[in-house]
Amino acid sequence: MTDEQGAAQIADELRAGGVRTGGLLLVHSSLRALGPVPGGAATVIAALQQALGPDGTLLMPALSYATVTREQPYFDLAHTPSNVGLIAETFRTQRNVLRSLHPTHSVCGIGVAAAALLGMHGQDTTPCGPHSPFHLLPQHGGQILMLGCGLAPNTSFHAIEEQVVPPYLFGAPIAYQIVDKEGAHTVKQYLPHNFAGYAQRYERIGALLPAPALRTGRILAATMYVMDATALWAVALDALRRDPLAFVEQITPQSAPE
Repeated sequence: MTDEQGAAQIADELRAGGVRTGGLLLVHSSLRALGPVPGGAATVIAALQQALGPDGTLLMPALSYATVTREQPYFDLAHTPSNVGLIAETFRTQRNVLRSLHPTHSVCGIGVAAAALLGMHGQDTTPCGPHSPFHLLPQHGGQILMLGCGLAPNTSFHAIEEQVVPPYLFGAPIAYQIVDKEGAHTVKQYLPHNFAGYAQRYERIGALLPAPALRTGRILAATMYVMDATALWAVALDALRRDPLAFVEQITPQSAPE
C-alpha cells in the first residue's frame, strides 16, 4: 500500500465514522495505536485533511506543559515542541500550520476557520480560557476525534472545568517568558492547572454522552471516538455543576479533621 492509498483508506474510515466533510475537527491521537501506517504521521494528517475537504478546519493540541514548567517557564511559539505525540508534533511543523500563543496549552490548526479559532488565545491568562480554541470549539459546531488514545486525554474538559472551577483545578501563578511569531519577548503571568492529589477520569463521559453525540469506530488497528463538542459541553457541564469531582478521582487521603 502506498502513502496515498493509506491516506485514502483512513479518510474513508474517518467519514464512515462520523467525521463531517467541511467541518471543524479537533484531534487527539496515538500513531502507535494505529499499527503500521505507510508514510507514518504525515499520512494520517493527509487523511484527516482529505476527510474534512477544502472547506474544513483541522486542529490539534500542541501542548508543552512537560517542558514549559514552573522551573523552566520559557515558551517559543516557533520552536517549543509539543509533548502529545508524533502526529501532533509532525502537524505543528508542517507548512502553513498556525499555532495559538499559549505557553502550555497551545493549539495548531489549518483550514478556513483556523485563524479565527487560534488568534485570540494569547489574551487568556489560564490554559483553556474563553479565548482558547478549546472553549470556542462548540460555538463553531466542532467535533472532537479521539484517535487511538481512548477518551481520557480530552483537553476540552479543562475548558469545561474552568467554567465551574472545581477545587483541584488551579495552582499558584507562574510568570512565563514568551516569544511570539515575530520574535518579540514578553513576560506574562498565568494561572496554571494543578490537579495535585487528583487523577483525571475524563473517560467517564463515555457512559454519559449518548449516540449520535458520541460515535465509535475503527481506523486501521485503532479505536476512534467522534464526539460533538456542543453535546459534550452540555453533558459535562451539567455533571460538574452537580458534582465538581465528577471527572476526577482523589489519589491522596484527605486530611483528618482537627
